[in-house]
Formats: sequence, structure tokens, C-alpha cells
Amino acid sequence: MHEYLEPGRSIDADHPDVVAFARDRTAGIEDPREQAIALNLAVRDEIRYDPYGIDQSPEGFRASSVLARGSSYCIPKAALLAAAARVLGIPSRVGYADVRNHLTTPKLRAVMGTDVFLYHGYTELHLDGRWVKATPAFNRSLCERANIAVLDFDGIHDSIVQPLDLAGRRHMEYLVDHGTFADVPIAQIQASWRAHYPYMGEGLARVSEDADAFERDARAPTA
Repeated sequence: MHEYLEPGRSIDADHPDVVAFARDRTAGIEDPREQAIALNLAVRDEIRYDPYGIDQSPEGFRASSVLARGSSYCIPKAALLAAAARVLGIPSRVGYADVRNHLTTPKLRAVMGTDVFLYHGYTELHLDGRWVKATPAFNRSLCERANIAVLDFDGIHDSIVQPLDLAGRRHMEYLVDHGTFADVPIAQIQASWRAHYPYMGEGLARVSEDADAFERDARAPTA
């Protein structure tokens, strides 16, 4: 478990801001499973989901950078949850899957040229002797606006994005499992993005600088 407890390049569990975040959000909680639940909730709802602002630089993938920005997308949010867990001695790793998001915004789909998201990120936490998946990507207010059930985590069952929204429409479809890693495989992710997304280049790939833009655009389909 050593590699799942040590700080990494992106999972920078030794950064003072990450340490403070982890300890503050779990103050007074002793049980590791309850700590994990509290951390997942904090990352999910305090860091606004923003796929319009993707920073492909190494700094953009770091857990501490997520805290500094206050908004991010699934990959760095999963890294933040993993880093915060390691602060408390909970082994953690990050995992990735290619998914089809049937409810992405028209703007993002037009820019990406597809509704397939490569390397959708989640976190695995080692609790009570087993690995459990947590997906802290979509904040509560975004889910409410898009008519998606808020994804909870109980530390016992895998928590992955639901296949349907609250109206029974298709939401998330898992296509390819890329497995789990002790730290974010930045080069692997970047290479896949550049090969499949024409708008992706080196450095920054932003649709909008406004961290609230995606949530404003998100809405339940009318048909």
C-alpha cells in the first residue's frame, strides 16, 4: 500500500493547502469510512464541475491547483479526493474510463466534436480491507439543474455515475476501462486527447474562463 499513501506529482498530499483541507473537512471524525464520506462530499460540492476550463499543464492536474482554482473537471477532482484521503492515512488511487455523456451541453459537444469523454476520472479508496470507487465530479447544484440524481458515496458500495437521469433518459455510458494508477498518468491522457479531440493542443484548452458557464448551460433536455 506504500505507493497509495505517499504524495505524488499530481496527488500532492503533502501540499499545505491539501493537508489543511483534509483535516478541516474531517475535524472530529475518527472512523476512516466516515472520513472518506466527508471528503467525497467536500470535493464533490465545494469544487464546481467545470469541463470548459481544462488546463493540460502539469500544474492543472494537481490536487492543490484544484483547491486554488475552486473549480475543475473529473480528473483533477478525483486527484484531490485521493490526495486528501492520503493525508488521513487512507490508501487511495485514481482510475479512468472512456464514457459517453448523453447529457453534455451542446456547446461542449460542438467544440469536442463528440459526446465521448476520454479518461473520465474517479477515485478508489481502500476502506475496511477493500477498494471502493467514488466519483466526486458533479456538484449538487449542477445535478439539480440538469435533472440528475446527486451521486452519493457511503464508503461501502461503488459510486459511479448513473446510466439514466431522473426522467429516465440516458445519461452516462461506460465504454472502456483504463484501470487504476497510483498517480495521474498525464502523458497517457494528453496523448489520447490530442489524438481524438481536434481542439486540444499543448497547454490550455479552454472553452470559457468563466467557471460558472458550464452550470448555466447545463439543463435537462426538453425532449
